[in-house]
Amino acid sequence: MAWNEWEQLKADALQRRQGSAHMQLNQADGGAPPKPSSYGDLKVANDGLTKIGTAAFELYNDLWDKARVAVPTSDSAAADLSKQGFALGAGLKHVSNRWDEQLKSLMDACAHISNHMRVTKKVHDGDEGYIQRQMSSIAMLDAGFDERVGAPGEKNKIYGEPSKKKDD
Repeated sequence: MAWNEWEQLKADALQRRQGSAHMQLNQADGGAPPKPSSYGDLKVANDGLTKIGTAAFELYNDLWDKARVAVPTSDSAAADLSKQGFALGAGLKHVSNRWDEQLKSLMDACAHISNHMRVTKKVHDGDEGYIQRQMSSIAMLDAGFDERVGAPGEKNKIYGEPSKKKDD
């Protein structure tokens, strides 16, 4: 798409928006809204989420157990080299600090992924339940308006006859 085509599309959309004084809900330019079956239900496959969450959890544990091993020995060697007057001690300490910072960042990301995958299915299931409850309560309310006590236009007999006032 060329730049001038993009600009023309933006101008057309703005003109339609400004020239339109009506509200448009869930449809495009007067067309009928899509049927629910055409865009589907909210679905989350638990198997995929579980595998991702498990892999992230295992990586977190491996990083905790194996990647942190070098930090104490590197720090000890850096301190020993610095005491002996070697400039290499400060460099080794810097590398050790950077390793520890990057390791913590990676572990935080793994924990975030693991926790997110664990709760995503539960959250989506809760959303689906909430939507179903809301829709069923609307349907019940709507059905209540359709129940008639008598023929349309007649007064409901439950309220009794209107009182007859005597004019003085």
